[in-house]
Amino acid sequence: MKIKYFEDTDTALLEFGGGVPAETRELSEDIYIDLDAAGHVVSITLEHASVRGDFSEVSFLQMNRKAPPALEVES
Repeated sequence: MKIKYFEDTDTALLEFGGGVPAETRELSEDIYIDLDAAGHVVSITLEHASVRGDFSEVSFLQMNRKAPPALEVES
């Protein structure tokens, strides 16, 4: 996944993988999604991005797939 921010247009582009966009859908006035021929999301465009969030810092947190085993409490 790549996140690109274009300061001159205040636009953020979130790219998922290397698919080729076949269709663009408008979700709202400032949010568009690009879909490949199979209907999978290829990218998301956020216009007026600085109004929606602070792009000066982006963090990534990967969550564990499996929860750790629960602790057993002896009575």
